[in-house]
Amino acid sequence: MKKEDLPSTLSVFPLSNFIIFPKTTVPLNIFEPRYIDMINDSMKSNKLIGMIQPKNSNNDQINPELHDVGCLGKITSFKETEDGRFLIELKGLIRFKKIKELITKNKYRVVNVNFNDFYQDLENKKENVKFSDLELIFKDLKSLFEKRGFIINWKALERQSLDETINALAMASPFSLEEKQVLLEAENLDIRKNKISQILSTYTFDNFNNTTIQ
Repeated sequence: MKKEDLPSTLSVFPLSNFIIFPKTTVPLNIFEPRYIDMINDSMKSNKLIGMIQPKNSNNDQINPELHDVGCLGKITSFKETEDGRFLIELKGLIRFKKIKELITKNKYRVVNVNFNDFYQDLENKKENVKFSDLELIFKDLKSLFEKRGFIINWKALERQSLDETINALAMASPFSLEEKQVLLEAENLDIRKNKISQILSTYTFDNFNNTTIQ
C-alpha cells in the first residue's frame, strides 16, 4: 500500500489482549452484530479496518477507552458461515495513531488517524538484526510458550523473514495486554527484540521466585 492511499478515518475493532502487527496475518471470527456491520461496510469499500486494544481488559464496557496506537489491517479472505458469522483473514499493513473518535450513525466506532510516525512499516528494508542475536530470545520464548501450553511451528517461523518472525511471536505470545502494547509501539524491529528480551527476563525472574518459594 502507498502512503497516499492510507485513509484518514478508520473503523476500529477494539479487541482486548489481541494485537496485529505489520506483515502478519491473523484469522478472526466475527459474530457480534456491530462488527458484522463493520466488516460488511469495509468489504464494500477499501477492505480496511483498524485493530486497537482497549486500555481496560474489562470486556463488559460498551465503549472502553482505547490505546493511542493500533494497526491497520486489510481483509484478505472472507467467508460467511451458515449461522451468519464472518470468518476473515486480516493482514497487518501499518501502525496508526488515534487522533480523535468521531460521532457517526454507525454502531461500530470510527476514529481519525494518522500514520506519520510509522511509514517505515510499509518498507521492505532489511533490519540489522540477525537470527544468531535471537537464539536466546527464541529459547526463552519457546520455554514460556510450552509452559503455557502454546504450540508453535518453530521450523515454519524460521523460514519467514526476520520481521515477520519477531512480529508473529510478539503477537502470539502469552504476554499481558500492556506488554503487547509496548511491543506494538516499539519504533523498530531492533527495539522490539530488546523489549521482548526485557519482558522475558521478568517472566524468568518470576519463575525463579516461584521455584524458590516452593
